[in-house]
Amino acid sequence: MADVLFSWPATAAVGTRIPKERFYAQGPVAGGTKEKFVAEVSRVIWSYKLALDTVNIPEMDGISEIDVFRIDTKNGELSDSVLTAIDKAIPRPLIFEVTRPKAEVGSGNGVVRMVAAHKLVDGGATKLSGYYSTGWLPTGQERMALPNAINLQVLYTALLEPLTPVKIRTSETMSEVAERLEAVRKLDREISTLERRLRTEVQLNRKVEIRRLLKTKQALREQQR
Repeated sequence: MADVLFSWPATAAVGTRIPKERFYAQGPVAGGTKEKFVAEVSRVIWSYKLALDTVNIPEMDGISEIDVFRIDTKNGELSDSVLTAIDKAIPRPLIFEVTRPKAEVGSGNGVVRMVAAHKLVDGGATKLSGYYSTGWLPTGQERMALPNAINLQVLYTALLEPLTPVKIRTSETMSEVAERLEAVRKLDREISTLERRLRTEVQLNRKVEIRRLLKTKQALREQQR
């Protein structure tokens, strides 16, 4: 994972504000999500549209457009349930740039971060991985040019790669990436559980067994990466 921001092309600029009520007023959302929108979100801006007519990159495997949304938070806090509600309301891949007020941070601290989940839209059903994020970065951070891509699927995976704990493999499909991301998240949870057990276990023979299991899980995680 790397702390990067991308330089979005001016030709792709949209700059349309979307009422946040749209994301919780038209259908069921997770409990408390409306309250989190009200408490955490100042505004939602549709900032950029990456598509054939804006960046001259053709669609592929159902991806005809990638949208970049800016979410201005009130104090830097933003719940995953808010991001999920937005992702499920928009049937296209999304990249988020989340901002916090400069007044909320000390001098020199970052005020923007990039966030995204790996998203699959299959037959109208939206499947999301967990959310991955850069650290907070200064607004003056030097931005990277968009990765070279022969189609929008390749571009989408390249945009996500700096955020995720796996390296995209040559010719790998989006569903295969999603499966590896889920496998890594599951192994991370199992490794954390084993590490806690190792710290508290007092019997030597059990410590040896836990260490063995821990090394096995860590090796499996590296294979998935």
